[in-house]
This record gives sequence, C-alpha cells and structure tokens, in this order.
Amino acid sequence: MDLRRILIGLVGGLALALGGLWLLQGTGLVQVRPILCFADCAELQGPSTTWAIVGLIMAVLGAWGVVYSLRRPRRPR
Repeated sequence: MDLRRILIGLVGGLALALGGLWLLQGTGLVQVRPILCFADCAELQGPSTTWAIVGLIMAVLGAWGVVYSLRRPRRPR
C-alpha cells in the first residue's frame, strides 16, 4: 500500500466519523456540548436540516475514501 492510499484512508476515516456525528446531531439523535469555542458558541438546539445534509455528504465522502484506500490497485495489462 502506498502512502497516498494510507493518507486517503486516514482522512476518510476521520471524515466518516465527523460526518456521522454531524448527521446524528443534525437529526437530533445526539446532543454534544461545544468543547472548544473561539467565538460565540451556542449549542445546537433541536434538529437542523443543514447539519444533517452536511453530515451526510461528509460521511459519504469519508466512506468513499476508506473504500478507495482498501481496494487493491489494478494491475497494468
């Protein structure tokens, strides 16, 4: 496995986890208080369609990265 596939797999796994969290928070199934704030941080109150969509997109892209990194490279003919 080359370094590029490893990095794509690691970034994809992180994106999958973060996207899953955003999706769950956006649907209102999970509530997590802000941990580190740089500006006016407010907790997400109730479901948010925007965060659910962003989380779904991020999770799908992360899953693609993980699957891509685990596939075997094609042999040249």
